[in-house]
Amino acid sequence: MKQLITYTALFAVIISTAACNKWLDLKPQDGIVRDEFWQTKEQVDAAVTGIYASLLGSPDNSISLAEYFFIWGEARTDMVSPGFRATSDEYDLVNVNILPTNVFANWRVVYQSINYCNTVIDLAPAVRELDNTFTEEHLNRAVGEALAIRSLLYFYLVRTFEEVPLKLNATTSDEDLEPVAKSPAAVILDQIVADLKKAEPFLPLTYNNSAKDKGRATRYTVNAILADVYLWMEKYTEAAAECDKIISSNRFGLIGGDLSLFNEIYFKGNSSESIFELQFDAQKLNPFYFMHHTSTRRWSAAAHLMEEVFGVDVINPEPVVDKRGEGNSLRASDLTIWKYIGANDAGTSFRAAEQSFAHWIFYRYADVLLMKAEAINQLDQPLEASRLVKTVRERANALDFSIPMDSTSVQGMEEFILLERQREFAFEGKRWYDVLRNAKRNNYQQLIYLLNMVGVSIPKERQQAAFNKLRDKNSHYMPVYQYELQTNKLLVQNPFYK
Repeated sequence: MKQLITYTALFAVIISTAACNKWLDLKPQDGIVRDEFWQTKEQVDAAVTGIYASLLGSPDNSISLAEYFFIWGEARTDMVSPGFRATSDEYDLVNVNILPTNVFANWRVVYQSINYCNTVIDLAPAVRELDNTFTEEHLNRAVGEALAIRSLLYFYLVRTFEEVPLKLNATTSDEDLEPVAKSPAAVILDQIVADLKKAEPFLPLTYNNSAKDKGRATRYTVNAILADVYLWMEKYTEAAAECDKIISSNRFGLIGGDLSLFNEIYFKGNSSESIFELQFDAQKLNPFYFMHHTSTRRWSAAAHLMEEVFGVDVINPEPVVDKRGEGNSLRASDLTIWKYIGANDAGTSFRAAEQSFAHWIFYRYADVLLMKAEAINQLDQPLEASRLVKTVRERANALDFSIPMDSTSVQGMEEFILLERQREFAFEGKRWYDVLRNAKRNNYQQLIYLLNMVGVSIPKERQQAAFNKLRDKNSHYMPVYQYELQTNKLLVQNPFYK
């Protein structure tokens, strides 16, 4: 996405000085807030692009958001195992032994991006009075993009920490710096829904450019996030309706036929299946090469995946092979997580370190189909749900080897959809949230989903202690980082970690 990177370079100059070290580092650099900057629509556009730039990498070169999204969504699951370069904080995540000093409990970089969103939302409207070429439609699009990204980031926070500070105004000077208490999850979720509904009509259906359509927030991005949020809130009619907006648009489709899932979705990126993804490229590399490469490995695929998740066909003369397994999600011979560092679907060569620009995919069409399947299944339509699941499985040439799909049972389909999401979105940062969402449904009616997952992912000698912790629902969320407690006296620690 060359135009994005060009604007990113411009924005990097504007915000190149060190960030304020006060609460949450919320103060953006003077260059984007002083009066003389907010004069033209081009400057607003540069600030909007700066939001996307902040998602690619933080200004102070701390842990990138993509790395957080991977760790938060995968480290505590049955999909990965820590490698020889894994840190003690990463092992603690795996072993359900998270402390308030764990670096992955630090939400600061997320709030930096949220503040860039807040700054655009607060300051862009005044530019219309200064630049008569800045149309209302142009302004609405800028605000819509900021609202959509802010909503996505708060959705990550509420699923990871449950209760977090909800800050909706920009911190543009020292006078704006003030401590903010945590808000209840329900309040945050309601705000996310309200913001997304406001953003939806502001955003275009298309930017008339494929890379922009995948790398910038569109109306379909909003629909996908809303569907996900509604599933989390157990509002299934609303979730299905948001999925239908994307399905009925006929703008997206599953990669099928002779096309390689790996090449189209992960190696090239911006596929016809993609709805929204982070646009890494040679000018801004992703963090995954050194996380997953055999020589520097912090994370590998879990050893049981090929046999127990994707399946190995030992019956048919010409074995059935799930396209999502070997050579796509992982390389089974050495358990390399292949999606982000492989160079081909044969599993024979790696990308070079300087080619580590596989995109981070937030949403794609298969996700929409499976979210709708989950929603309508909860509305007592398991047969209709099964048809959507079959569409995804047929594209993948999935192997029938484990529990059969029971299209007559809501509970049976719930379990099958969860397994199908495990196969479809391996290592895409969704597994922890998928299992937690299903476990907590109906007041934790299926806590067993979490217990079973942990039973696979951690050593046997640690399992009973982990099971005992997971029976406290507060343990399902991360602690407030110790530094934040020290600098913001209004924050209260998650009760599990006191």
